[in-house]
Amino acid sequence: MKLRLNLSTTPLDNKRPFLAAAGALAVVGLLVFALLGHAAYTSWRSSRDLRAEISRWQGEIKINREKQAALESYFQTAQAKQVLDRAAFLNSLIGQRSFPWTKIFMDLEQILPPGVRVVSISPKLDNGRAQVELTVGAESDESKIKFLQNLERSKVFSDIQVKADRRADQQSTGDKITVQLTAWYSTT
Repeated sequence: MKLRLNLSTTPLDNKRPFLAAAGALAVVGLLVFALLGHAAYTSWRSSRDLRAEISRWQGEIKINREKQAALESYFQTAQAKQVLDRAAFLNSLIGQRSFPWTKIFMDLEQILPPGVRVVSISPKLDNGRAQVELTVGAESDESKIKFLQNLERSKVFSDIQVKADRRADQQSTGDKITVQLTAWYSTT
């Protein structure tokens, strides 16, 4: 017959619960490690695509900057400056041609009293409005004052400033008073 005797000073400990818990924790740790590894790989792969796209855009930016530098150097040449100056001159001529001459004459016809005539008109266009320099001849002070009052009451003229008011000699047969003024004219 066999007899089991424990001759040690301490009794034998059961280590199975510890080993089971350690094994379960190891399995959970491996699962977490696998999940984190997958997330890191996915992040690395998507950032790799982003890095490739960023480098492509940086290449396009570099090419466009080189083109811009080439264009800027071209526009600094004498030939290009001559063309730009000519284009600005032609645009100013087109702007002067687009001034509504018939409309301003119709508006002036409404406000000109008897004894007043327009000697010269010089417009400068600016965003739908025109600064108009007028030279007007009048036969008397009354007609001049009436013209200025009508001009101030007009809806299309504003900011009227009289620049010069000259009287002619007694012997002249033309306009006795010449008035130079500037006003803003609404072309719309």
